[in-house]
Amino acid sequence: MTPWAALASPRYLLSPWPWRGYAYLFSSVPVGVLTFAILIVSAALSIVLSPILIGVLLLTSFPLIGVAIGRVERWRAGLVLVDGIKTPHAAMPASLSVREKLKFRRREQASLRSVGYGFVLGVLVWPVSAAVAGLSATVLLITLGAPIIAANEQMGMGPWILDSAREGLIFLVAFGPPFFVVSSYLVGVVAGAEASLAKTMLGPRQDELQRNLAELRRSRLDLVDAFETERVRIERHLHDGVQQRLVGLTMTLGLAELDVPEGEGRRLVVKAHAEAEAALADLREAVRGIHPRVLVDHGLEAAVREVADRSPLPVTVQMALPSRLPSPIEAAAYFVVSEALANVGKHAQATHCEVAGWVDRRQLVITITDDGIGGARAGAGTGLTGLVTRLDALGGTLVIDSPPGGPTRLRMECPCRLGD
Repeated sequence: MTPWAALASPRYLLSPWPWRGYAYLFSSVPVGVLTFAILIVSAALSIVLSPILIGVLLLTSFPLIGVAIGRVERWRAGLVLVDGIKTPHAAMPASLSVREKLKFRRREQASLRSVGYGFVLGVLVWPVSAAVAGLSATVLLITLGAPIIAANEQMGMGPWILDSAREGLIFLVAFGPPFFVVSSYLVGVVAGAEASLAKTMLGPRQDELQRNLAELRRSRLDLVDAFETERVRIERHLHDGVQQRLVGLTMTLGLAELDVPEGEGRRLVVKAHAEAEAALADLREAVRGIHPRVLVDHGLEAAVREVADRSPLPVTVQMALPSRLPSPIEAAAYFVVSEALANVGKHAQATHCEVAGWVDRRQLVITITDDGIGGARAGAGTGLTGLVTRLDALGGTLVIDSPPGGPTRLRMECPCRLGD
């Protein structure tokens, strides 16, 4: 809820919003005074020390002071802005050194805007806050204490002179509630206006939001690329290292089987030979799942047809792709199809499945449809949750339409180029 929506609510006076407004305005006073003092002292020192290098360094530190001001004010704005103020600063790679991070922040326009807001806070905002909140709170407290004050000494309240507890009580009952209503709304309006000013000056601009979004997308693509690189490395290690050793072990056991005479020893060698062949078959299947060679060599359509051929139920494939796609996109699409067909074979109780793929306005679209019992959904142990996250990093989506009784239809859409 915004301050303006709270002010329009009929329950405003009974809610915490008036007190949140008081807290925001009163906190503006020490923060504003301290901010103004820091900026004035820093500016004075920069001017005095300008003939030497220290003055120049102090001058270049103003944007960093602005970063600190913006952080404090965005935190303080949470008193009256439920959603707070989003940071306008771009995310920085963790690999940057402290010096590089400071240099990056100094060059941002958001840092300079925070310095400008610091001067507005120090010159205008905190005096207004002190006047409105201070006067309202003082008059309200005096009104509440009118019976006690008037009982001990004569008390002047505007045109009235109160000199007894009875007159003070009458004044409290007659003027206390109206003044509380007026002061509460006044404080709420001023606090809302100041918070809106802070949001305008300290919040992100449209270009900064677009830049942050682009950098977020780029970082997510970097994670996908890193995952693909690591996956290829693991596949190469298994294929060229572990698999070759198992092949050598199988051949050695086969030769030993020919040389060992009949008996218990030969039976153990035969058993070990069979176990080694089974382990080799399992490893080849795992390598195919980690990084299918047909996907690298022949593309997505050939890899999907190979998966369909291995499926325990009939699968019709209709793929019409004009050209090869970037490897992360092909890999994501392949694993969506592979996982979907595996789920159909395990859970759907289907008799037939159809995989279709095409390109529609620079979007790769793949659908997997089966005639099973339905009821499939992501996050239900189907292995699709990770694929949804992976597609999201590429800017894609995965929609599952699986009513009870079937049929089930998965539709994957993903840009044909990274970063679209």
